[in-house]
Amino acid sequence: MITLDDVRDAARQLAGVAHRTPVVTSATLDELVGAQIFLKAENLQRIGAFKFRGAYNAISRLNDQQLARGVVAFSSGNHAQAVALSARLVGTTATIVMPQDTPVAKLEATQGYGADIVHYDRYTDDRVAVGERVAAERDLTLIHPYDDRYVMAGQGTAALELIEDVADLEMLVVCIGGGGLIAGCATAAKGVDSTIRMVGVEPEARDITRRSIEAGERLSMAVPHTIADGQQSDTPGRLTFEVNRRLLDDVVSVSDRDIVAAMRFMFDRVKLVTEPSGASALAAVMAGAVGDLAGRRVGVIVSGGNVGVERFVGLMNDPALNGPAGTSAHS
Repeated sequence: MITLDDVRDAARQLAGVAHRTPVVTSATLDELVGAQIFLKAENLQRIGAFKFRGAYNAISRLNDQQLARGVVAFSSGNHAQAVALSARLVGTTATIVMPQDTPVAKLEATQGYGADIVHYDRYTDDRVAVGERVAAERDLTLIHPYDDRYVMAGQGTAALELIEDVADLEMLVVCIGGGGLIAGCATAAKGVDSTIRMVGVEPEARDITRRSIEAGERLSMAVPHTIADGQQSDTPGRLTFEVNRRLLDDVVSVSDRDIVAAMRFMFDRVKLVTEPSGASALAAVMAGAVGDLAGRRVGVIVSGGNVGVERFVGLMNDPALNGPAGTSAHS
């Protein structure tokens, strides 16, 4: 388990290295949902996503022997970039295990930070097994994308900053992949104010966290097909699940159409570019999936913006993903 003190310690470790991202508001959005919405723009974080916080917090604490050998990570893109940049900043090397179908923008950015890439098939290979094999073969330190206390604590600094910048938050809405971001954010939020309602958001095709919490144990599923590639993990993390089953008040799901609608709104009205996973928390708010928001002060973590222009345009022009939204489910 991690604590509020762990998150505060991570904030000190990240000071002057990670960006303190802005909190963005929109009168149009507030009117649309009938609440005051505060968007924590982690799409403006280094490497374009919140993942830098956790990766740097973990890698910067390695000892000299570990740094001399290098690190390895498995990731669909954002953790990959975060580990690659963090490794470069502290003077070590990074090997990244990435899916063959990783969005081009994320692959090129990871390579640009100097990482060595090892590919795998996300639908047939076990990425954890591949990552552990590479770590053993090359004598590297594995930096897990979410099942690591330093990673979770680092991600939680996003919520800590939001709570410091916005008084009297009543709800915090955060996307769920492996669960590291929301575990850290829930630890920070509940640690500061236990009355803050924590709501997690998953794609409809991948509601494994909700089902696992309901079952009281970690469940698994086939890797889902969803545009939210950052939320395609097939089971909740071992460490993150123990935090999230204790601290989350609700977990809801959104359709790919809802996500595209939120991405479009962010681009058109807020002037921010978001990737699908980065927009899923806002999608749940806009689709009415998080419950009655009337007059409430709601924080939303906009977790990332790493989407290439070709993919962004393709999503905006895909007839199957545009049109009536609002079909999200609420547990």
